[in-house]
Formats: sequence, structure tokens, C-alpha cells
Amino acid sequence: MDDLLEPAAPEAATMAAAGDAATSDGAELRGSSFDYLTQPGTDLAAKAQAFHAWAQTRVRRGVFPYAKRLGGRPGATAELTLLDGQRHAGLNFSSQEYLSLARHPQVCAAAQAAMERYGVHSAGSTALAGNVEETVALEQELGALLRTPEVLLFPTGWAAGFGAIKGLVRESDHIIIDQLAHNCLHEGARAATPNIHLHRHLDVDHAERLLKRVRQRDPHNGILVVTEGCFSMDADAPDIARLQALARAHGALLMVDVAHDLGSLGAGGGGQLELQGLLGQVDLVMGSFSKTFASNGGFVASHDPAIKEYLRFYAAPNTFSNALSPVQVAVVRACLKLVRSEEGAQRRGQLMQAILALRGALTAQGITVLGQPSPIVPVMLGPDALARIACREMAQAGLLANLVEYPAVSLNSARLRMQVMADHTPALARTAAGIVAESLSRARVLTSLS
Repeated sequence: MDDLLEPAAPEAATMAAAGDAATSDGAELRGSSFDYLTQPGTDLAAKAQAFHAWAQTRVRRGVFPYAKRLGGRPGATAELTLLDGQRHAGLNFSSQEYLSLARHPQVCAAAQAAMERYGVHSAGSTALAGNVEETVALEQELGALLRTPEVLLFPTGWAAGFGAIKGLVRESDHIIIDQLAHNCLHEGARAATPNIHLHRHLDVDHAERLLKRVRQRDPHNGILVVTEGCFSMDADAPDIARLQALARAHGALLMVDVAHDLGSLGAGGGGQLELQGLLGQVDLVMGSFSKTFASNGGFVASHDPAIKEYLRFYAAPNTFSNALSPVQVAVVRACLKLVRSEEGAQRRGQLMQAILALRGALTAQGITVLGQPSPIVPVMLGPDALARIACREMAQAGLLANLVEYPAVSLNSARLRMQVMADHTPALARTAAGIVAESLSRARVLTSLS
């Protein structure tokens, strides 16, 4: 696929986009999805219709890079089809496939063997008869990696985050949560209690003040502190040890979401918990299999078997959803075995080489990169209008990367969330950085024309 890696001629791309800009009224560069969230009126469908019209304007102008369709496996190079039917092929930094295990022979063989033994359907929730024998083995193996032995599986990572909070927290309890924590965590908090206390991102001092205030005012109810191991929009990490100590000092529990770092970081694949020397020392750990473990699914882990069984019956996404399919369970087990092997360590080494090459090449081009080295490389683009044009230019030049804009991030703080895989080489990472820089330059010219 070497021909996919050659960027399109800048002159041709610039002329075509300039023509688009000249015939547009700029509607595709204005507004955000937030504008269509709370529109008043008696017609419930009206807000959907208004959003659809706005989104279709963006689709027609080539600046709606969402709901893409993958044409093959999510490898270092790929082909994606946009909503307007256009196909873009090139370097793929848009897939959550951090250790490049989706087509690993051992993973595919495990899936085939599970399908032949169990079929493809779990046929029930974990509260009934949805588990298979391999489910227990996976829970034990994951507990061994985390050194947190009581593991309960969920149908998705989102369900695990939402379900754990909603299942454990009563209406009279309190939640202290990082303001940038994942959607599933905030949604779970809102569903569980009105007593939600946001602390500034990574500001443990602020979290401590909130903990003291809440416990002084309410000595009788529970407190859950919620954070992430690696934040998905900024690629940064909290001081987990201090948060855990504060939680225990105030009679609270700490829950850490390790969706993006488990398996992909740390010498043994233990993620930020391993990097911070905290494996087995956190009250509650939840995460997702969809980043490193080549499957849907999620989990919640603790040291207390009572919490595990409580959530089996009181976390609604677990109780009232079918369990992971036998194929998914087998895939995660095979990936987990690889994560904990010498091959897994080699793949994490290759992944980190590509991460550092990408971050270094972008920085050398004068482009701001956020956070710490992780499979997520947030690349600051700035104003939403500029970012939309730049993302279109990148796709045309052979770079597939995900645009994140308001309200997922602050207004005019749009960024690429580039996701690196073990199959990316440093050379491919440097090529990608060059495309980002060239596309940004073209976008600055085009937005000044429009």
C-alpha cells in the first residue's frame, strides 16, 4: 500500500478547496452539535431535523469527518468511506487498536475455537445463564494482571463505567469527579445522585478541599471519587496514589478508569497503575476491552467479592444486558495472554517508539501536542472552522485521523486525537506529522479566503 502513503499534490488540493470555499456561505464552519441538544418546542423531532440539516451541509462540503466506515482491518494503513460516499485511503491514526492484535493469528484462532464450541451468542445476562466457562477464566486472568481479583464483566466499557457508579451510589451519596472524566462516568453520576462535585482537571488539591467539605457537611453518606488513568482528550494522568490516600482518609472509595492505558503502557501491560506503582492498591478499577484487547466489553474490578456480586444484580447494564459473547470472551483472553507475554512487551516497545516519533515530529513542526506519551496523541488545531478544513485536507492527502471539536472539548480548542498502533513505524509517524503540518498550512489559507 505504499501508493496510499503519498500525499496529494498540495496545489491541486488547495485549488479544489478554494473553489469550495468561494461557493459556500460558511455554514459548515459555524455552530456545533451542542446547538441542537436543547432546542425548545413541542415537536420532539424538530431538533433532530435541524441537526440533520446542519450536518448534511457539512457532509456536502467535506467537513463532517464522523460516522466513517472501515473497508478492511484497522491496520496502520486503511481505507475509510465518509458519509458522502468518498473513500479515503492512507495512514490510519483513527482506530483504537493499540497493540495491533485484531488480526493476530492466536487471537483469530481463539475466536474460531470458541465459535465452534459455544456458537456466537451468550444467550443471557451474567445474572442468569449468559456466562460460559471461559468467562470465569478471563475474570481470574484479568484480576491477576490488575492484582485486583474480583472482576465482573460488562457488555461494553461504557456500560461498565455507568453501571458501576449507578449500581453503587445512592441518591443521598456524593460523587467527586474530574471535570474531564469520560462521558460514561458523568452520565452514571447524573443518573445516580444530584450530589455531584466537579473538581478541576487533575487538581488533587481541589479534590481534597471538596472531600473535606462534603465529609464535614455529611458524615452519614457515601462518597465515590472518580478519575481516569489516561484521559482520552488530553493524554494526561492524575496522581492516583494521592487520590487513593485522600479517599481512604475521608471514608470514600476511589474508582479509576483504565480504558486507554491498560495493556498498552507499563513494562507488564499494567498501564498507569503499574507506572505509578499502584497495581492492587486501588479500591475500584474499571475499563474497556475496545482499545487494546480487540473486542467490545468492559469490566469492574475490586478486592471485595461482595461488591462484585452486588454489581451483578444492581448494575442495570449488567443485569439487563446479554453477557459478552463466547467469541468476545475468547478474543479478550487471547489478547490478555499476549499482553502479558514477551511478545506483548515487544509490541509495547514498538508502540512507544512510534508514539515518541510522532510527538517529536509534530513538535519539530511547531505544532502543540498535549499530555504524556501514550497511544493517544492529542494534536491541537485551534478554532473549529480551521480544524474542520484541516481535517478535510488531511484525508485528501492520505492521513486518517479523528477530529474532536466542541462540545467534546472547549470551544475553539479543536484537536486531532491521533491513535497510534504497534504496527506504525517511526517513519510512518513522521510522514503523518508532515501531512498534519502541510494540511494546517493549507487550511489557514483557505479559511482566510472563505
